[in-house]
Amino acid sequence: MHKKKNTLLVVDGEPQTNKMLNIFLDGADYKIINSENGKQAIRLCVSIKPDMVLLELGLPDIDGKDVITAIREWSQVPIIVISGRSDEEEIAAALNKGADDYMVKPFNIDILLARINACLRKSAIHKAGEPELYNGNIRIDLVSHQVFVNDTLVSFTPKEYDLLRYFIVNRGKMLTHREILMEVWGAAHSDDKQYLRVFIGQIREKIEENPSTPKIIITEPGVGYCMKAVHVPVKIAA
Repeated sequence: MHKKKNTLLVVDGEPQTNKMLNIFLDGADYKIINSENGKQAIRLCVSIKPDMVLLELGLPDIDGKDVITAIREWSQVPIIVISGRSDEEEIAAALNKGADDYMVKPFNIDILLARINACLRKSAIHKAGEPELYNGNIRIDLVSHQVFVNDTLVSFTPKEYDLLRYFIVNRGKMLTHREILMEVWGAAHSDDKQYLRVFIGQIREKIEENPSTPKIIITEPGVGYCMKAVHVPVKIAA
């Protein structure tokens, strides 16, 4: 099954704008979640943790700048304002509240897509120090949410991707079952060790040379798992 790259939360009370954005962004391989008001948008940010928020300031319940303020109390998710408000004071206020970019309606969709990609790349670098993560022959593109093993693209489900990313970020560290479950699945699954075991097995099938005797993700019985830090020799040109 084909997996979308990133989840974008589109917050706009205008049905026509939502429809247009959904068509273009879905075509650009993004997963879209829609919200027509600010309070719902804030709740969705907490529950689904989108990769980016596209926000109209003129919402039916609260001002969009208040949505930015609420989100910035706990999250640095990229926020691009797409609004009909074009005066400089509004633009400055939104940026000062914590918006990463601002586009005035009507806008060019190609420019929007370029700015989305730029913000996602900047966010990935901010989180990991670089847009890609490596461990041996495993490479994760944090912007496209793609996994490569020996330079070959390998299909990962969203949850497998999140789990592998957590392991690579913490490679070399012993992680308890509870730590992994809390971070990747949340508190509701903090004791689901069997659930975790199934996903570990699925990932091993994709990254291990011999999944039955794993050498990358190691089990520590009764404790948890550790991804070994793998170093690949650098090839020096003659």
